[in-house]
Parts: sequence; C-alpha cells; structure tokens
Amino acid sequence: MEEGGSSRRIVCPLDPKHTVSEDKLDKHLKKCNNRSRAKPVYYVENINAGVADGQKMLQQVSLCDFSRMQLESLVNKLKSAFTGLQCDVEDRVLSHPVLHEELHNPKNGVSAYKHLKQQSSILGHLEAMGLLGNGRCFVEFGAGRGKLSHWIHEALKTQDYPQTGRDLQLVLVERCSTRFKVDGKHQDVGVHFERLQVDIQHLDLSKVTFIRQKNLPLVGVGKHLCGAATDLALRCLLETAERRGGTKPPQKNLRTSELAAEPDSGPAPDGVDVVAGSDSGLGPVLGLAVALCCHHRCDWLHYVGQQFFLQRGLGPEEFSAFCRMSSWATCGRRQTNQNRISLRGEDEEHEPADENDTVAGFLSAPEREHFGRLCKLLIDCGRIHFLQNRGFDSKLMHYVDSQVTLENMLLTAQPRTQSSHQG
Repeated sequence: MEEGGSSRRIVCPLDPKHTVSEDKLDKHLKKCNNRSRAKPVYYVENINAGVADGQKMLQQVSLCDFSRMQLESLVNKLKSAFTGLQCDVEDRVLSHPVLHEELHNPKNGVSAYKHLKQQSSILGHLEAMGLLGNGRCFVEFGAGRGKLSHWIHEALKTQDYPQTGRDLQLVLVERCSTRFKVDGKHQDVGVHFERLQVDIQHLDLSKVTFIRQKNLPLVGVGKHLCGAATDLALRCLLETAERRGGTKPPQKNLRTSELAAEPDSGPAPDGVDVVAGSDSGLGPVLGLAVALCCHHRCDWLHYVGQQFFLQRGLGPEEFSAFCRMSSWATCGRRQTNQNRISLRGEDEEHEPADENDTVAGFLSAPEREHFGRLCKLLIDCGRIHFLQNRGFDSKLMHYVDSQVTLENMLLTAQPRTQSSHQG
C-alpha cells in the first residue's frame, strides 16, 4: 500500500495506455471502454473492406530496401502515370462567418487557430456547394472530439439558416473512445447528435436505426481522414445502397418536388436536384467534403482506385511504394536528421512516416517534395475516378494555405446533375 492507504496504480490489462488502482481493478474491468462488448446492429464485419482484385497482397515496403535503380524506375513510372491525365487542383480558400469570432479570439493558440481555419474553410465549401442546410444527415467520419459537426450545427443556428421545422442529424463516427467530446453539449430540439464508436471498415449505415427512421439526405464530411479511412468512408457512404438494394446508384435523378412525393423519403433539401437512393433505407447522397491526409497509411486492399492504377499499368507493388514516397511531400522539407524543421500543421494528430537518407544522393529535398506530392495526387486521382464512375462530379482543391497545414487537400463530390447547377 502507498502512503495514505491508497493502492498502487497498475497498467490496465485491457489497454496499456491508462492505469488503474490495483485494489479497484475488478470494478474497472467491468466498465473499461476497451472491454469486450456486444457488437451493435450496424457492425458488419469488413463490410467496407476492399477486394484485392486478383492481385497478390503485399506488406508495406520500406524505401530503405530499394536500390537507386529501383527508385529511378519508380520515379519514371510515376511520371508516366500522369501522361494525358487530367486531374487539376484548384486553390480555393474559403471561410464561414460563424467562425469569425473564434478566429479572432486572442485566447486561442497557434494550434487552435490552424484547426479553426480548416474548419472554417470546410464549412465555406459546404455552403458553396449548397450542402449546408437543415433537413439533412451529416455523417462526420473520423470525428474525434466532434468539432466539425459542432460548427456545422452552429452555422445552421444563425440567421442565415432560420429554423424551418426540418430535422437535422449529425452522426459522428469514431473508432476510439474520445475525451472532451463537444457533441454532448448540444440539446437543441429537432437536432439529433449521435456518436457511433465503430471502425468505418465495419459500419453499415443502412442498419443505423435513427438514420433509417428519418431517411434524410446524406452529406459526408471529414477533417483529416487518415489514409485508408478515406477509402473506407467512400465505400461506407456510396456503396451501402448498392449492397442492400441490389442496384448500383445513382440510377434516377429526381427533382426536389418528386423526391418529396416519394413515400417515406423524408424532407427534401431546398433548391437542389438530388440522386435517389435505392431501397436500402437510406436517403440520397447529396455530396461530400473530406480533408485528406496521411497517404502513407493507405492500403491497396481498401483503396477505391485499384482499377485506376491497373489501367495505368500499375499494381499493388507500385502503389505500396508510392504510399511510402508520398511522405516526402510533408517530411522532405528538412536540413538533416539532426536539424529537422517541422512544418506540419497536424503534428499532434498525425505523425509522419519514418524517413531515411537512402535517396539523398539521388534526389534533392525539393525533388523529393515534388515527387511526394505527385504520389499523393495520383492516389487522390484514383478516388476521383471512383466517384466519377458512380455518377458524381468530384474535385480536388487546396482549401487552406500550406502554412496552416501541409495536408491541405480537400476532396469534394456531388451528384453530376446537382453539381452542374452549382456553376
């Protein structure tokens, strides 16, 4: 026993990240967030996992294992992949007035300011796309504390979006137990905040009861959705209807008035065309806006752009190498390992991939950064290809300045007929 009669603290056997008083271990094990629990009804094992597409799966490679000749071959393949490829990236930094006060609050430190700038721009893009409104179900993938959903809710409380009696759902998907969540503070009438603690890989949205009951149009959002989580989220959002309904959406474009007349379709959004869902019990997908990051954590099995790569003569070997090379885009700006310059805006959330000096004699630091960005762009172009094949217009854009975060790419998508009305 320690001084004062209290028991010594030991590592929790269910999760080594925290400790517990030894004399309270039995009680703690019954309520620990990492204890075994019955799976929720919306948990379907590997429902959003990809398919290897007949290719042999590989372990992630280390660039240390490549010779100079192999690295040169990879760089040449990367350059060739962009021949004739149209995948433009627009610089478009937007903002939303609901965050103006917080952005100018002197109590916020540098890190908080950078997060606010990103959240403000994402909301600005949602507004520009016509997606920011009531009568919708926003699904925030990789929600963390839920700050993005918080600001979406705050924006819809302003005078620009008066209450219309329509419901609003904000679904926060996060696989880990999170402290200091902000969604629990919202108790507004007609607004439903719901947190789903589940890996996106196993989430079947069509089995989430409250989503099925309201059947509201869906909008997918995410701020720094790490690596393969982006691909899992795209499948979760866009392929559930295909899986459950047996048809490949979208098939039929309906005007707002037509959708409103459909039985059990729920309220339709104002002034936009929507793509009807199937009989999966889900509303139509109005669009998405997801900030991307950590391409070195992507996985060929889950990657939605496999066909895009295969059509360019690339396979899992090149994909795995390009994932590792993509870290050059955010880690290449350095002098030496002993005098490293940190320029990353998301250090506290997403650690960079390991670096080494094996390519120092082959590529300069600016060249590594350039080819790293090409690797990231090629991976994202595969996601664009996936969305286009499902009837969506999709874009990539730098949504904040690189001084805010080097991971400043935003992926947006809307049904083709709807986005054409946005100009």
